[in-house]
Amino acid sequence: MTGKEAKSHGRLSIRASLRPRDLMAETPVIAGAWRARIITLFPGAFPGVLGESLTGKALQDGLWALETIDLRPFGEGRHRNVDDTPTGGGAGMVLRPDVVARALDEAARDVPVERARWPVVYLSPRGRRFDQATARHWAAAEGVTILCGRFEGVDQRVLDAYRVEEVSLGDFVLTGGEIAAQAMIDASVRLLPGVLGNQASTEEESFSDGLLEHPQYTRPNEWHGQAVPEVLLSGHHAKIEAWRRAQAEELTRVRRPDLWEIWRARHDAQ
Repeated sequence: MTGKEAKSHGRLSIRASLRPRDLMAETPVIAGAWRARIITLFPGAFPGVLGESLTGKALQDGLWALETIDLRPFGEGRHRNVDDTPTGGGAGMVLRPDVVARALDEAARDVPVERARWPVVYLSPRGRRFDQATARHWAAAEGVTILCGRFEGVDQRVLDAYRVEEVSLGDFVLTGGEIAAQAMIDASVRLLPGVLGNQASTEEESFSDGLLEHPQYTRPNEWHGQAVPEVLLSGHHAKIEAWRRAQAEELTRVRRPDLWEIWRARHDAQ
């Protein structure tokens, strides 16, 4: 099906579009709101969990916008093929550079060319690992374009030609980039002003200062024979802060020695 051919479904006429699809087009978007553009073979996977809870409310309120670009209409031939066999042999299929290039060109419409203002990312297991610093960087930009891979990956030439940054959610392999994209967008959106409502929440949680977060407690004060630490009931804010800091440092040292060494080196240099 081409972009000019309509497919009939009863009384409905469905037409493929090369334009990004705003998933919340019926809601107002605040001028200058942060945007996420997703290039994917499965646009129906979005907004997914991003449409729930605080990120979903922020989406409805226009604090950020989510657009999908269906890769299939950019495909070649009658069947809109988007992939081909790996050059040199091997299992699986590889997304074609000409197909991906057309989608990237569409995603680049009306957005800054500077990568600092608008990162362009391909989700790949071999990419740099996504972390809280990356989430802050994306949230500080005007938006982000994310290419969700499938099959054996994307032809390297288009990644090089378009200066696409490769980013990984972790040291494991997924069947596609859609789940990883939702996780990364969630981590970025929650840092946008007004999304969480309490900016202190993002300042006190894990990784905000390079450490894991301290343990949390709530009522009842005693549960199954376990009591809330006395210091948290003292009302002495300085002592509570010191306790939480010590807990965060110890948890990081034991559970994430890699983070602990980085934090300690930075702390010693100050």
